[in-house]
Amino acid sequence: MNITIVCDVPLKENNGTVVAAMNLIRFLKKQGHALTIVCPESDVPLLEGEVRVPKINFLFLNGYVEKNGVTLGKPQKKVLRAAIENADVVHLLIPFILARAALKIAKELDIPVTASFHCQAENLSNHLKMMNNQWFNEQVYRNFYRAVYRHCDCVHYPTQFIRNVFENSTGPTNGFVISNGVDPLFCELQKTDKPEAFKDKYVILCSGRYSQEKAQHILLEAATLSRHKRKIQLVLAGDGPLKEKLKKQAAELFNPPLFKFFKRDELTEIIGYADLYVHTAEVEIEAVACLEAICGGLLPVIADSPRSATRYFALTPKNLFPYDDPQALADAIDYWLENEEEKQKCLQNYRSFSKRFLLGECMKQMEEMLLFAAARKAKDDETPSGEAEAK
Repeated sequence: MNITIVCDVPLKENNGTVVAAMNLIRFLKKQGHALTIVCPESDVPLLEGEVRVPKINFLFLNGYVEKNGVTLGKPQKKVLRAAIENADVVHLLIPFILARAALKIAKELDIPVTASFHCQAENLSNHLKMMNNQWFNEQVYRNFYRAVYRHCDCVHYPTQFIRNVFENSTGPTNGFVISNGVDPLFCELQKTDKPEAFKDKYVILCSGRYSQEKAQHILLEAATLSRHKRKIQLVLAGDGPLKEKLKKQAAELFNPPLFKFFKRDELTEIIGYADLYVHTAEVEIEAVACLEAICGGLLPVIADSPRSATRYFALTPKNLFPYDDPQALADAIDYWLENEEEKQKCLQNYRSFSKRFLLGECMKQMEEMLLFAAARKAKDDETPSGEAEAK
């Protein structure tokens, strides 16, 4: 099958959306599908079948755009048409300018279109300091629906949570709920010894972009409130616009946290020796980072936010804390650090829970969705012209 994938952001694996995109691309290639990938120019090596378009010039806002990692591609119609015209199906990853132009061309050519849902309204409204404005967030979703999702043959939602949020704000879609999945690499980890510098510390891992909606500041404050504050060593894996602000807040801690964007092999090493995983995000479509930690054998403590799907990964009330309450988080951390037997029992349940997120099975479901959409066009092509007109 010929598949065209359109991604509005560069294929640099430094965020969950691109990691999910690359996992899908690698799987589909391995299955023998012919891929054409359209995305903005970047400094990462060119993939086989990848076609790049120039970045949009935001003029005086370019510095802000680069800092916040929202580089977008310029929709060059000739490039898009050439990439789409021989496709059996077009898959859109983010409902922005490039995807909207690709959708229009695909519809003109009567080529089926599928799309993934990787962008919560708050991911955008956050940049305008309107993350908590419900009316504005609903307008964002309605714009996504009118411009992209209502025109798609199939829509991929990583969680039932985000499907419900979106469709309740807009209207129905032909939705497929499929996890983005976890690389088997994280599911095969063995516990390892801590590095010498952390030997006598409780290592707590938190992964995510340094931004308002990820709320790492709650963990930094909780660490100062813990009964074990002198032994807590935080590792905040990620990068983002709030890095310096978080570092300044972290100066209050007894042990300086480690702030760094880790490569995959480095992250798996940390998961192998960490004591707990804390997920503070207030806004989350799925949180593959949390699933990676769980599959790697870490017990999670998760923010119980009404705007996050991750709260559904909590198997007990003790795996949750009120999302805006640092003291409650400190209490949860202390509980799990002080109750090793309960921790091991809970981890046993998480071992069974994590099997449903294995990458291979999730990617098979994505492939089936694409095949389902492509079959619509094949069926139409087989329909006699008189019968088609009667419909």
